[in-house]
Amino acid sequence: MELDFERCYRAVDSRDQRFDGWFYTGVTSTGIYCRPSCPAMTPKRQNVRFFPSAAAAQGAGLRACRRCRPDAAPGSPQWDVRADVVGRAMRLIADGVVDRDGVPGLAARLGYTERHLHRMLRAELGAGPLALARAQRAQTARILIETTGLGLAEVAFAAGFGSVRQFNDTVREVYGATPSELRVSRAGRPAAGGAGTITLRLAYRPPLHAAALLDFLALRALPGVEEVRDGTYHRGLRLPHGAGTVALTPADGHVGATLRLADMRDLAPAVARCRRLLDLDADPVAVDGTLAEDPALAPAVRTEPGVRLPHAVDGFEMAVRAITTQQISLQSARTTLTHLLAAVRHGRVDQEVCVEETVPAGRELLDQHERGAGLGAFPGAEEVLSVGDEGFRMPGARRETIRAVARAVADGSLDLAPGGDREEAVRRLVALPGIGPWTAGYVAMRALGDPDVLLPTDLGVRRGAAALGLPDDPKNLDAYADHWRPWRSYAVIRLWRAA
Repeated sequence: MELDFERCYRAVDSRDQRFDGWFYTGVTSTGIYCRPSCPAMTPKRQNVRFFPSAAAAQGAGLRACRRCRPDAAPGSPQWDVRADVVGRAMRLIADGVVDRDGVPGLAARLGYTERHLHRMLRAELGAGPLALARAQRAQTARILIETTGLGLAEVAFAAGFGSVRQFNDTVREVYGATPSELRVSRAGRPAAGGAGTITLRLAYRPPLHAAALLDFLALRALPGVEEVRDGTYHRGLRLPHGAGTVALTPADGHVGATLRLADMRDLAPAVARCRRLLDLDADPVAVDGTLAEDPALAPAVRTEPGVRLPHAVDGFEMAVRAITTQQISLQSARTTLTHLLAAVRHGRVDQEVCVEETVPAGRELLDQHERGAGLGAFPGAEEVLSVGDEGFRMPGARRETIRAVARAVADGSLDLAPGGDREEAVRRLVALPGIGPWTAGYVAMRALGDPDVLLPTDLGVRRGAAALGLPDDPKNLDAYADHWRPWRSYAVIRLWRAA
């Protein structure tokens, strides 16, 4: 990636936090790297180098600044929206694919050889997939060191390191301190809530319209899976190594996150999914700048800056929601989905009680399910496929569409993960019976994070357009929206709010 020295240096000199995550400032005289908004004295030009990633700065022998904590900066917006191989690779690395499957697994997911993938990432980011994953492991380790009471050996393996020695060497190299020193310096103690609980801050680029985010999520909240209560969004998570829950509270300059994880190895993917859910790596200034050029949208952008595009923590969940919502209201869809969840949960309880019918804990577990205690993750594709016809309170054709999607996700022919190929996923979706442009577009927008999707036939979009004096018939609205590119998905959110 080409970084223009003068533009980058001006951003550093003005401490412009909008560029945090876009690039990193290496200071050769001190041997550290910082985020552009670091409050320290601006370094001299001759002592500065700019890097496209934290991994590239670490590869140059620099350690992270302890003052501005560059590893905690928001991610680069381009890896959040780009649909090319590098963008997909970055999303998969953030989700922990390299830690779980290695570089061969990452390359296989992307359909490239390891050598070619390494060459592409080096050209764009100054570091290969192993170095990028290593930088993420170091950040995960720091969070675990500072916010939990886990032993340091447990931290090492939970963060994805292959050995304690590798863990010690990496932390010392990246942070200029041993793991023990980091824990002492931050007074690391277990977070309130007990074992498996981690509290951290998720940074974002301002502005953030938190009320719009919470309103959107509350309107669509699915009982038993998620809820919005007292300004905090709660939901269950299905993660690679086990279950989890999260509570997300927007605050000034960050979103507070309290994670409860069954397996600490899931910290990095849990954080990545929460960031995607709330669209925290977006560049709201760029989005609002484009939309504000339209006189019809300008007043809303001016009064409500920083409206985000809520994504999803689970692509399959979003596909099921989209299919269920076809031609019915959100309230009706929520009732239908709640019945499906109850059918899945009932099946889980039957299995658990059958296995443990001689153990008193089995009855306690059944009582908890009957009381509906706690939040759980949305069921996976295999669980939905196990539900009989009576578990679907919807027309038969729609039920079979959900099953077709579940089979495609289960056998790997449909990839709805953050690193999936958006165009290929849309092609495979519309090839399934019962899925048209609206459903495929909605899934692309929310599950796959496509920033440039318009839903011209959507009733809410058309009503919002009419309320703003815009064309409300699909053909003319589609033509009019062309100048909202490449941010038409964000325009859809604005139109829904106008409706």
